[in-house]
Amino acid sequence: IMSQAQGYDDDDAMDEFMDKFTKHKYKGAFDESNWEEEFEKVPMFMKTAPEEIDPEKHPELACLQSIIHDDERGPEEQAKALKDEGNEYFKEKNYKKAVVSYTEGLKKKCQDSDLRAILFTNRAAAHFHLGNMRSAFNDAVAAKKLKPDHLKALIRGAQCCLELRNFSEALQWCEEGFRLQPKDLKLQELRATADKLKRTAERDARKAKVKEKKQRAEMETLLKAIKERGIKLLKPEKPPKHSSDDEDEDGDTTRGMAALDLDGLSSQEATGFKVYLDDQGILHWPVLFLYPEHGQTDFISSFKESDRFIDHLAVMFGEELPPWDTDRKYHPQSLQVRFLRMNMSYCKSWILLFVTQVHVGFSFRCFVKEGTPSFTVLVKGSPFCMMFLSGKTVHQLK
Repeated sequence: IMSQAQGYDDDDAMDEFMDKFTKHKYKGAFDESNWEEEFEKVPMFMKTAPEEIDPEKHPELACLQSIIHDDERGPEEQAKALKDEGNEYFKEKNYKKAVVSYTEGLKKKCQDSDLRAILFTNRAAAHFHLGNMRSAFNDAVAAKKLKPDHLKALIRGAQCCLELRNFSEALQWCEEGFRLQPKDLKLQELRATADKLKRTAERDARKAKVKEKKQRAEMETLLKAIKERGIKLLKPEKPPKHSSDDEDEDGDTTRGMAALDLDGLSSQEATGFKVYLDDQGILHWPVLFLYPEHGQTDFISSFKESDRFIDHLAVMFGEELPPWDTDRKYHPQSLQVRFLRMNMSYCKSWILLFVTQVHVGFSFRCFVKEGTPSFTVLVKGSPFCMMFLSGKTVHQLK
C-alpha cells in the first residue's frame, strides 16, 4: 500500500512538473542564435582558450587552471598536467603558449626522465614551428641526453640541422635514428634530403672557390696593368699619399690594391660600372664629365684609355646640342677639359691614358678617386669659365 501511495505521489509530482514545463518557458535556454557562443564558454567544447582567463567570466577555466597549477600536488603530477596543457595549445597552433606551458613543466624538476624528455621534445616542436631553430635544436639535444632512444627527439634534431644548413650533422642524427628504427619513413626522407643538400652545398662551395680564384687573378692582372701605366689611385675621404717616385715598389702595390678594391666597389655601387681590362689588354674606365655652369653631368660607362677626349665630345655635342645649352655655345672645338682635382687644362686630342698617367718631369700628379676619373668641361673664354678659374693658375697645355 505504501509503495502504491509513493508511486501515486511521484506521478502527481511529474504531472505537475510537466504541466508547469509546458506553460513556462525555460530561462537561459540555447537557441539558434546563441548556441555556438554558449558552447564556447564550456571548457569541453571550446575551440580556443581565451588569452586572459577572468575568474568571473570563465569560472570553469579558472577552476581547471588552479587544479593544474596546484602546488600541493607532486612535481610529476604538475609537470604532466602542464605537458597536457601545452599539448592543447599546440593542437590549437598557439605555439607561444605551448612553449610557456612546457617550460613551466620543466621548471617543476620532476625526477621522471622520460617525462622531461617528452617536455623537451614537445617544446622543440613548438620552437620549430615558431622558427626558433637554434632553441628547437638545443631542446632536441637535451631530450636525447635524457632519453637516447627517443625517436621523436632524433627526428626533430635532424629537422633542425637541415633548417640550420648543418647537413653533415643532420645525417648523423638520422643514422642514430636508424639504429632504433631502420625502416622509419620520416628518417629515410630526412636522410635523402640532407644527403642531396650536402652534395649541392659542396658543389656550390667548389664553384665559389674557383670563381673567387679567377676573380683574384683578374684583380691582380688589373692592378699590375694600372701600376705599369703609372696611374695613382686615391682612397675616398683620404688625401693622396705623397712620396718620391723611387718609393718601395711592394709598398706602392699594397696601397694601390687596397685603394682599387675600395674605389672600384664604390664606383660600381654608385653607377653599376667599374674599371676593367679587356682581352686586348686595354683599360676601360667609367668617366664622369661635369658641366658646373649648368649643373649637368655626362657619364661614360666604358671610356677606353686609348680614346681621345675630342671623340667623345664630338658625340655628346655633335649635330644636336643638349637642351640645357640654351645659348648654343657647347661646341666640341670651343670646350676646355680639366681634371676635376687639378688646376690643369688638357688638350682635347689627348687620350685618357696620357691624362691619368703620372709623368716624370711634370709638376702635377693626377689621382683617380673612387675608381672614376672625373673631368670638368667649360666653354673656353666664357665669362663663367673666367670666373670659375679666378684666383687659380691655369696652365694651357698644347
